[in-house]
Amino acid sequence: MTHQSDELLNCCLYFTANSLARSISRMAEEAFGKLGMTPSHAFLLMVAIDEPGISQKDLAGRLHLAQSTVSRFVDALVLRGFVEKKISGKVAHVYPTAKGEGQMEEMRSAWKVLYDRYSNILGEEEGKALTALAGEAHQKLEEPG
Repeated sequence: MTHQSDELLNCCLYFTANSLARSISRMAEEAFGKLGMTPSHAFLLMVAIDEPGISQKDLAGRLHLAQSTVSRFVDALVLRGFVEKKISGKVAHVYPTAKGEGQMEEMRSAWKVLYDRYSNILGEEEGKALTALAGEAHQKLEEPG
């Protein structure tokens, strides 16, 4: 028996997007759990490796996270010895350490495990299309209206 509330939930972008986010987050946390870090920490570290000296403000923009959240993530990675933070005036810059750079292969492997897992479920092309559509939707929703 179908309920009216089921129809509302299944037709609501808010609920379907959050449901999808929870599903993919569980998969990502499983893939990155083996590294002892969250997917967000891993992506932040990968960006810092790719762009040594990136500011925390720029990291926040790239990760679509609040600056305070990025600050906490950076502090956690500093404590683990994966990055170092250097202050220049009022700007904090993030640099990878040798220990952090040493995590790159394992992080790439975890991303591959995640990609393969959702690609096997959704289909590779469907996964790519969904990723592109979600990115475009996010960009449009963030544009000043």
